[in-house]
Amino acid sequence: QVQLVESGGGLVQVGGSLRLSCAVSGRTVSDYTLAWFRQAPGMEREFVAGLKRWTGSTNYADSVKGRFTISKENTKNTVTLQMNTLKPEDTAVYYCAASDIVSRLPSDARFYAYWGQGTQVTVSS
Repeated sequence: QVQLVESGGGLVQVGGSLRLSCAVSGRTVSDYTLAWFRQAPGMEREFVAGLKRWTGSTNYADSVKGRFTISKENTKNTVTLQMNTLKPEDTAVYYCAASDIVSRLPSDARFYAYWGQGTQVTVSS
């Protein structure tokens, strides 16, 4: 059974940076298509960034393009989300997710079977 555990969230000022990390156990990060989602209070969970299995191709929500970077570290079995130039609207609980789908990189949360518990990111103005 795969488990995902996020870390790295916190409080940061506008324009600052945070690096989220997701430790994967039970399987290796190379076995999955990986993604980060976020959910703000009263809002639906939304796709932030994804990394496709095998090809390593990435995809980002328009709202974070050029500011966020998703990557994986095979030796540490982790997937990270580097977040730069943070804005108040980035405030949310951020979730790491893994999917067995390999043919594409889904942005729909329904296609991700494995989830972490979430880590809070708060950007203050």
